[in-house]
Amino acid sequence: MKEIDESVFYEITDFKYYLNNVKRESSNTINAYITDLEQYSKFLYKYQGIEDVNDITREDIMKYLASLKRKELTKSTIARKIVVIKRFHKFLKENNYTDTNPAEYIDSVKMDKPLPTVLTREEVAKMIESIDGEEPLDLRNRAMMETLYASGLRISELLDLKLQDLHLREQYMVVVGKGNKERMVPLGDMAAQALRKYLEKGRGYIANKPSNLLFFNYKGEQMSRQGFFKFIKKLASDNGITKEISPHTIRHSFATHLLEGGTDLRVVQELLGHEDISTTQRYTHVDSDRLKDVYDRAHPLAKIKKEED
Repeated sequence: MKEIDESVFYEITDFKYYLNNVKRESSNTINAYITDLEQYSKFLYKYQGIEDVNDITREDIMKYLASLKRKELTKSTIARKIVVIKRFHKFLKENNYTDTNPAEYIDSVKMDKPLPTVLTREEVAKMIESIDGEEPLDLRNRAMMETLYASGLRISELLDLKLQDLHLREQYMVVVGKGNKERMVPLGDMAAQALRKYLEKGRGYIANKPSNLLFFNYKGEQMSRQGFFKFIKKLASDNGITKEISPHTIRHSFATHLLEGGTDLRVVQELLGHEDISTTQRYTHVDSDRLKDVYDRAHPLAKIKKEED
């Protein structure tokens, strides 16, 4: 039998060649992958008596993953090792080293995503109200911020808005979201007012050629995502806000503030254009005290209980 410190599966060397010469992976990635696979192969050899990749079963892989969990490794480390194992077995199957892929239906580790940054109502108001100039770019900036916060649009949806999407008399917009799906989004009084002022006194001075786009950059061209990102970062900094924010932060804040005010989660889901309500839930930062307050104000039985107390 092989010594335990030797490479158990010669196919790992072939996989390394594949990563280097076919996939052109970085040396750091390759070294990490090979280290993970050496650990994997040595476990299978030592504890399962496996010397041939054709003898590896799904159960063997699950036992290895269980051993990783017992070591209390982080989720990110285990997730990386699973990715490596799945890629290795896919390589073996596709290149006829094996007839089956025992890792095909191994689930990846679901990572805990960090909660998004959310601004307070006061912080959003401070940013918007600081844009009080009467120059065309000031009117554009105010209209963009008012629209973004009033509607919770994705930044791409905001920048792609067309004149025909606006229905200011009825105070709503038709927004084309992911998958080219249209949805109607209401506009509040402040956003509608800012848009009217921009259309009357700003837009025509910025656009350098006929276009049905609603917003332009200072060159009269469509604004880029990077351009708006820089603008909103500077706006926050100028107002003393030190949180790490992006255009998406306004979207998160929009959703959170609606829920804090008692808006139904399904309504917020519709406004944001989310397919899955679990996505909407991640957009919110409603703490337990705030939820209890909303519940007490909204639920009839809760009100009866409070009166009895």
